Amino acid sequence: MFGLLPKEEKYFEMFNQLASHLTESAKLLQTLFSDFDNRATYADQIKAVEHTCDVITHDIIKKLNQTFITPIDREDIHALASGMDDIVDAIEYTSKRVMLYHVPQSTEHARKMTDVMVRLTGHLQQAIRALGNNGDQVLQDCIAIHTLENEGDVYHHEAVEKLFAEEKDPITIIKMKEIYEKMERMIDKAEDVANVLEAIVLKNA
Repeated sequence: MFGLLPKEEKYFEMFNQLASHLTESAKLLQTLFSDFDNRATYADQIKAVEHTCDVITHDIIKKLNQTFITPIDREDIHALASGMDDIVDAIEYTSKRVMLYHVPQSTEHARKMTDVMVRLTGHLQQAIRALGNNGDQVLQDCIAIHTLENEGDVYHHEAVEKLFAEEKDPITIIKMKEIYEKMERMIDKAEDVANVLEAIVLKNA
């Protein structure tokens, strides 16, 4: 794969760094909801990871503007870097809202959705690692991501249904509905990146 293209390994190194931090942020969010008493600590750690990802994304875009020949299409590099950064932003937004809204406790569906997110980012990291040398592996991971996105949708629908059926406090409903929606959005963002990866593989096969 990409055999006729000039090699610029630095892009792939930076993609791998970004994917690694992405997985780290997802695991931190999972831990935030499973060890809720220490949520402030994990929220701070997620914020730090998000800042690191911003720096890496900026470096990729800067390099893109300075590089004449790229290993894959310029728009794909931009879409891949921006897409992964968007996922981390959504994760950080979720943890921030937990703190700003003074959410008193974790929920089963929040934990289920973060579990999906950890598995999603694991497949994304694996796909990024295979990018450029194993297109079949990338596509396999993308299929797994699409399946997990559907699982996340199920948990989101169940969460909202349970929220409106059982919660009596309208303020809590507003808070948790937004948090669940943002969690669904971060899962959707992961599928968006999978779509970019699929397009790259098919374009360069």
